[in-house]
Amino acid sequence: MVRESVLRYRMNPEDAHYLGGVVQPNKHLDIYGDVGTELCVLQDGDESLFLGYKDVEFLAPVYEGDYIECRGRIVKLGNSSRTCEFETYKVATPAKLNGKPEAGANEIDILDPPVLVAKATGTLVVKKPLQRGVQPDGIVKNKWE
Repeated sequence: MVRESVLRYRMNPEDAHYLGGVVQPNKHLDIYGDVGTELCVLQDGDESLFLGYKDVEFLAPVYEGDYIECRGRIVKLGNSSRTCEFETYKVATPAKLNGKPEAGANEIDILDPPVLVAKATGTLVVKKPLQRGVQPDGIVKNKWE
């Protein structure tokens, strides 16, 4: 059964909202919505509705040019609710932001280990009539067949 999802993104100039190229924190929540949708499609064969977040923490800034990885997993299954934990890790960053002012514009440093920059718990809902069961191997069944 698939109960984990990982999505990766590069932060672009349009993601930066604050001086110095800092990405607005709600970007994490937008991506967690995508991760939660994927989790519910794989668990139930249907998209979900996001009920809400709790315990949202922004632990470190993310900048334009950073590469992030958002991870999510279902930690509790209710009749129609799915409780998920989400984490965002910075996995790579422009070398200039990593203390190398002489680095070229396209030089990227891989962060080993990745840096945890945000985390949250969220609840998603898939109405009972829309639940079609766990989708094997990540393949969503055609409900019209």
